[in-house]
Amino acid sequence: MSVFKKFAVLAAILMAALFFGGCEQKISTELQKVHWDRDMCARCKMVVSDRKHAVQVINPQNGRVYMFDDIGCTVLWLQEEQIEWADKAVIWITDVKTGEWIDARTAYYDTMNITPMAYGIAAHKDKSTIKEGEEILRYDEVIKRVVKIEERNNKRGIK
Repeated sequence: MSVFKKFAVLAAILMAALFFGGCEQKISTELQKVHWDRDMCARCKMVVSDRKHAVQVINPQNGRVYMFDDIGCTVLWLQEEQIEWADKAVIWITDVKTGEWIDARTAYYDTMNITPMAYGIAAHKDKSTIKEGEEILRYDEVIKRVVKIEERNNKRGIK
């Protein structure tokens, strides 16, 4: 094989590697834009419109975003759908006071709120914004509370 042919083959391989390597999409776990009053809750299918109780769950394996109208729907969806990547999921929730998106796993929660699906649980970036004397929960406790509320509701025939 001539030097020119060897060079041409090597150049073609290099170009193909650059072309296909450049097509690789990076998976984003960053907060995604919400289409208020159009995006639907992945569990209950209600429109996400309450800017103080919205949740985004992002699959870290493929970057797919799931929207929720209430932390209760989020918790139940993760369990009901048996989401294998739940422990690795990136979960954003809005702060009830400011509407700012915060990490749901590090947020503080209180339990005396009017929320879209009536679980009553709202997120706070800082526990100092929770009224004195109110119960304060962490994310793991929120999971247990939502499951308990759902079990109680199901016994009473509420869906």
